[in-house]
Amino acid sequence: MAVQSVSKRTPVREQVSDAEWAKRVDLAACYRLLDLYGMSEMSANHVSTRVPDEENTFLINPHGLLYEQMHASCFIKLDLGGKVVFNPTEYDINKAGYVVHSCIHAARHDVDCVIHTHTIAGMAVSAMECGLLPIAQTSMRFAQIAYHDYEGVALKLEEQKRLVRDLGQHEGMVLRNHGLLTVGASIAEAFNSMFRLERACQVQVAALSCNTKLKLPPQDIVDESWRLYQPGVRRRFGILEWPALLKKLDRIDPSYRD
Repeated sequence: MAVQSVSKRTPVREQVSDAEWAKRVDLAACYRLLDLYGMSEMSANHVSTRVPDEENTFLINPHGLLYEQMHASCFIKLDLGGKVVFNPTEYDINKAGYVVHSCIHAARHDVDCVIHTHTIAGMAVSAMECGLLPIAQTSMRFAQIAYHDYEGVALKLEEQKRLVRDLGQHEGMVLRNHGLLTVGASIAEAFNSMFRLERACQVQVAALSCNTKLKLPPQDIVDESWRLYQPGVRRRFGILEWPALLKKLDRIDPSYRD
């Protein structure tokens, strides 16, 4: 794929399709929302999304901006091989972000968006041998969540096949001794899954800190609750809430749309 020329004098909005611009706005909103809800870690971590009507390209954040600084014009376009196709910034990408995100976009054609976080609760649960416990209804949505063992900083391409294998067809994965990852058929869905998964981890950390015996539901109740959360059983997650979340951001700071 040819590298798209970038004009520093022309607004990014005029250099991309309307569909890509809309996706860029949603992606910027996702970064701002992750920061708003306490799921950012300075310039670390990534959210990526496919570019509409383009095969094998995705958008990812420039390495160096905080989540609260993300805006629609700043994202870098990559192909699945790691080539920068369009970069309207003075920043580069983070290689670990490319390693983790590109293999999922390549393997899971149903996935539009990938989110990876290093939150305190997420990292704490990732280190627990028990994994994510079904201690609350929110947790039961992820009763069959995927797990991936820690292999060091994600810079080695050979880890990609194991990331894809361990994720399988799940919507979420606990990266052991590392953090959390969610995927979705849209940015709204992936954000909703990460918001709920993060809440599940926060609940677990809070409950275990009380130093009291936990009461877990029967396994058949857990299994049925998990089933009711699956795609096709109920409405798709996040779609209903997304316009309201954008309105919330617009009230706080609409510059994510720039």
